[in-house]
Amino acid sequence: MLPLFPLNLVVYPNEKLNLHVFEPRYRQLVDECLEQQSTFGISAFINNRLEDYGTEMQILSLEKKHEDGRMDIRTEGVRVFHLLRYDNPAADKLYAGGVVDFVESNEEPAPAQLTAEVLNKLGKLYFLLQLKLDVAVERVQNLSYEIAHKIGLSVEQEYEVLTLATETARQQYLLGHLERVIPIVADMEKTKERVRMNGYFKSFDPLNF
Repeated sequence: MLPLFPLNLVVYPNEKLNLHVFEPRYRQLVDECLEQQSTFGISAFINNRLEDYGTEMQILSLEKKHEDGRMDIRTEGVRVFHLLRYDNPAADKLYAGGVVDFVESNEEPAPAQLTAEVLNKLGKLYFLLQLKLDVAVERVQNLSYEIAHKIGLSVEQEYEVLTLATETARQQYLLGHLERVIPIVADMEKTKERVRMNGYFKSFDPLNF
């Protein structure tokens, strides 16, 4: 039985997440996790529906406890779980809980050629957007988890990535998204340039016949 904190977002293993906790039920959850040095789960709540997959979280630190009981905590994703049963509330608790099955982690890396393609497309996207990628992706073990939040996926698509069991499958999914979105972004940039050019006088040489 894992205490659950449903949120309208997707968290991946090893991802850091800061939370501001103010509802009494989740303050109880955090207090118990801190006291027992135990974990809780963030279950994805998307389109008013609790999804079957989520991420086990550990509390790294209690950054601040306000006078009225609100808390600011730092957390980190541990591993993916599959929700088998959901109890709201859990027995004798204010918060929800669930019986979960932890998804076995597949540590096998994706093929080097696939990773190279993903990185190449990622670079093209950020070049078009004129943005700087804020992570040294070449040194990341699970590249898919590191970049999934950085390429414009919807929360539904981010959830699909969470449900994929291998790094190869996740990178293939992200590569497909990048291949679809890059031409759209490139066309938008061309349109923006045409709009900018149409706002200025143009000088043409006279034509000689």
